[in-house]
Amino acid sequence: MLFDPRPKCSRNELFDRERELEEFHSLIEGNHPLILLTGIRRIGKTSLLCVFLNEAGLPYILLDARSLPPNYGLRDIYSLLSASMSNPGFLNRMRRVLEMISGVRVMGVEVEVSWKGRHPVSLATLFDYLGRERMIIAVDEAQRLRGPRGRVFLEALAHAYDYDRNLTFILTGSEIDLLYEYLGLGNPSSPMYGRYMDTIRLRRFSQEEALEFLEQGFRETGLSIPRSYVESIVSLFDGIPGWLTLAGNHVASRRGAVGLEELKQQAVRIALSELRRLRETHGERILRILRLVAEGHNTWGRLKRRLEEEEGRTVPRSALSHALNTLEKLSILRDYEFLDPVYKEAARML
Repeated sequence: MLFDPRPKCSRNELFDRERELEEFHSLIEGNHPLILLTGIRRIGKTSLLCVFLNEAGLPYILLDARSLPPNYGLRDIYSLLSASMSNPGFLNRMRRVLEMISGVRVMGVEVEVSWKGRHPVSLATLFDYLGRERMIIAVDEAQRLRGPRGRVFLEALAHAYDYDRNLTFILTGSEIDLLYEYLGLGNPSSPMYGRYMDTIRLRRFSQEEALEFLEQGFRETGLSIPRSYVESIVSLFDGIPGWLTLAGNHVASRRGAVGLEELKQQAVRIALSELRRLRETHGERILRILRLVAEGHNTWGRLKRRLEEEEGRTVPRSALSHALNTLEKLSILRDYEFLDPVYKEAARML
């Protein structure tokens, strides 16, 4: 069902991503070592990745880096690996290889990977053994691997890139600049310096595609919705599949048209909660900047002047530049414009 809010698992649940799926298959058939899947939040990266992994016919590990704590340790990443390798489909195909690795225990339907003790196994060694079979290692929202232990994964990735020809790594990222910065392909101090990657970029739906998506979804639920109402939903959410799915699901659950303001506020509440979490990692000022930009202070001079008026002190140019660069790396702003209209509305409420 198109309006199912969970990530899609099969091609017939996915709308209008045929070109990207075929590109994925072509890269895997060509045994490319590193593929990035990028796009803003709620554009459908996880759904596309899951559909592809289910179609590829290869054993795979899928790690959701969003579940890692901000300052994760080795225990956290090894626990994530253990849980992913305990997937029955993977374990059934790779049990023989896993049982060969000192530091890996296979107990029924569970896998344990030792990160310290008498028989720890390094990520590079683990990848070497897994690379005895053709397989895929995917990391969703891979920029979340940044942190004190981020280099550990990068060093293992660089080793596998060079030596494990049977492995393909797929990394997704919605905070696109942070993902590139983390990988450091152009940074001489990064383990991944000089490596080549392929990139699949997911775009938002065009107006026509968004209309077709909603109308097809409503037909699936047996609803006949006036086209003018569907067009209004499209104009609210600017072709971003996640918001369109949320709106369509809400209308379907109510079995008819819902007030547009209600649909809008439902999405804004979610976005507002996400933006407020930035306070924990980036401080209060970054929220203030978001609100001021949403209110129309969208040039350097106007923003700096208004920010200083609110804070009652001079704001150094370097501090403002750093905050704006951070918001661009998070894929929230670009040239003083919000990439997602829902986030703009939410920012007005900060």
